[in-house]
Amino acid sequence: MNIWETRQTSLNGDQSKRDNFSRDRARIIHSAFFRRLQGKTQVLGLGESDFYRTRLTHSIEVAQIASGIVQALQNDLKLADFHKLLPSTSLIEAIALAHDIGHPPFGHGGEVALNYLMRDHGGFEGNAQTLRICAKLGEYSDNNGLNLTRRTLLGLLKYPALYSEVVNYSSYKTEIAPLNVDSYKPPKCVFDCELDCLDFIFNPIQSDRTVFSQIENSNDKHAKTKFKALDTSILELADDIAYGVHDLEDAIALQLVDERIWRSKVHDLLVDSLSKYPLKEKIEEITKNLFSGCNRTRKKAISFLVNHFIRGCSLTKRGIFTNDLLDTAATMDYAVKNELDILKKFVVEHVVKTAEVQTLEYKGQQMIIRIFEAIAYNPSRLLPKKYHDEYENRDKDWRVICDYIAGTTDDYATRLYHKIFTPSSGSIFDRL
Repeated sequence: MNIWETRQTSLNGDQSKRDNFSRDRARIIHSAFFRRLQGKTQVLGLGESDFYRTRLTHSIEVAQIASGIVQALQNDLKLADFHKLLPSTSLIEAIALAHDIGHPPFGHGGEVALNYLMRDHGGFEGNAQTLRICAKLGEYSDNNGLNLTRRTLLGLLKYPALYSEVVNYSSYKTEIAPLNVDSYKPPKCVFDCELDCLDFIFNPIQSDRTVFSQIENSNDKHAKTKFKALDTSILELADDIAYGVHDLEDAIALQLVDERIWRSKVHDLLVDSLSKYPLKEKIEEITKNLFSGCNRTRKKAISFLVNHFIRGCSLTKRGIFTNDLLDTAATMDYAVKNELDILKKFVVEHVVKTAEVQTLEYKGQQMIIRIFEAIAYNPSRLLPKKYHDEYENRDKDWRVICDYIAGTTDDYATRLYHKIFTPSSGSIFDRL
């Protein structure tokens, strides 16, 4: 077994013939944290329709796209020197399926709310919570969570720096909180309490750790890390493709955007006579299929776009690190990446930032704030016994409350809110 297949706790007596990365994928799929993604917001609020994507379906699609990228790279003879480094299908799917399990209810609004609440207790960030679940909270070991292999954890390590190293407290606007907590967007990071997990991941590559964990400082924003490992870079490309293309499909299918606005913001930009966008020759056909009103032809356009962006992926060497998994990165052709950025910007402007979606996000955000504060000052009355015992054992650590709320679904959090605060709701017979 090589160093990347080792775990924080060894598996004694396991006679399974599955490879270690297949076992990682199975543990993730069968984890309660993964199943709860079916009840968490992707972009649109749950309950509005049974068509669009949740965090669960998004994660499944990211896994499919990521494995498609790996297959395309394996089939590219010009990249033959890199082929031995590429992850197996089991490995890249494990990473992709797990990449969002740390995200709380109500999307990024919930993430910002929890970071506001944890501002004096180590902060909160969705990717950091993902690593915490995999390395500590998951149900497959007593102390090491899902107890995944080192390479799977490395692939999930999007931002290899601690919260205390990247946070800029001066960016937080306390005077308007909690009614407005927009300034509490969290820094991309790993929680300080997960330093032991970072140590485990980097143990065999200590010589590269300092440079790989370098950050770029900003005067008025949080600092940012600069590098990602090979598997993480593949995941990021797949995640961006799913966001730009599949969330676009949801918006069109639910008639949140129409052909007129699409043509003015995307179609006309891509067919500009001065542009060199590869989609230029196909965009008219794509547009007609997207807005045909027929599921079959719309799906044909979506599939074409996904394949187009996958074909635009390649590999490059940085020439910085001694370890090839850190020194190699998946990239997207510059022009193709610009096309994807146009789609992502379109989704943000005409779906995510609309008053209707933002109102739902704000409502969820405020529910989380009120639930958290009620529990934090009444833990013995409101925390479930399992969490209350942990809270007491860990010297009343608010991280336990944060773990509880972050792990809930949109529906669970809503029902908990009403059980606590709505006079006509809740009884001793209610089960959340």
